[in-house]
Amino acid sequence: MRLPWTLGFKMSGNAIKKLKEEEVEGMFDSSNLVFMAQNNIATIQFLKKIIKDIEKKVKSQVKLRKEFEMLLTIPGIGNILGLTIMLEVGDLNRFVQVGNYSSYCRCVGSSRISNGKKKGENNKKNGNKYLSWAYVEAANFAIRYCAKAQSFYQRRKAKTNGIVAIKALSNKISRASYYVMRDQVPFDEEMLFR
Repeated sequence: MRLPWTLGFKMSGNAIKKLKEEEVEGMFDSSNLVFMAQNNIATIQFLKKIIKDIEKKVKSQVKLRKEFEMLLTIPGIGNILGLTIMLEVGDLNRFVQVGNYSSYCRCVGSSRISNGKKKGENNKKNGNKYLSWAYVEAANFAIRYCAKAQSFYQRRKAKTNGIVAIKALSNKISRASYYVMRDQVPFDEEMLFR
């Protein structure tokens, strides 16, 4: 048996991560390829362990709030992104409306438009760059693991381009997380992707 990428078709990253070193021996004709694949799998396993250790250490030093548990229900948000969002937002009551929060997260454009024409841009650096990063990362993960998020992304990408589509999805996720944290309720996919 040979690995799919040696035959010209793809194998998902998750499938590669699930492989064991012993399973690779019968997949290649060359002993050099077997050796290389086993070392790559060992590296993946080692890095997974380090990442889990880092997450465990960070979580032990942070006082987790209810918002953190609710953020983990959103597709694309895991431990590190959830912690980043929880810690960077602070007191959510300082945002009067969801639009204020989304703007603070740099998930909306900052252009000035008059009569349908662009007249300039506001300061793009207003807001929190770490929240901006977190929501873009969450959007990238969401399109991998959430079918409705991927569908939304594909529709948006067909109209504009990939970067604008990711930012649009990150805006949707930031708006959803605002309500999830404010009301302390789990994420509802139907509410976001109607």
